[in-house]
Amino acid sequence: MIARLWHGRTPAHLADAYLDFLKARAIPDYESVAGNRGVYLLRRDDGEVTHFQTLTFWDSEEVVKAFAGEDVLRAKYYPEDNDFLLEFETLVQHYEVHPQR
Repeated sequence: MIARLWHGRTPAHLADAYLDFLKARAIPDYESVAGNRGVYLLRRDDGEVTHFQTLTFWDSEEVVKAFAGEDVLRAKYYPEDNDFLLEFETLVQHYEVHPQR
């Protein structure tokens, strides 16, 4: 299993609206891909900036390709992200998941 971790930052005053967008648009997109095993949103308020991380789990890198495209480490963005994000990080991080049970 693959864990995929993406990071983005918004101005704090847009954080609630961005969270609503993620719940309405991004999470359903992740979950629509066969082989997605889960989506978690992480949020940390830090003064005038709010950090978001999405942690998603996938059966394999082949499944990630169905979601993100051929370059599985390239971040996937939506047109609406232009209204919220302070910058667009190019890459995500992948980790192998080794369940203990």
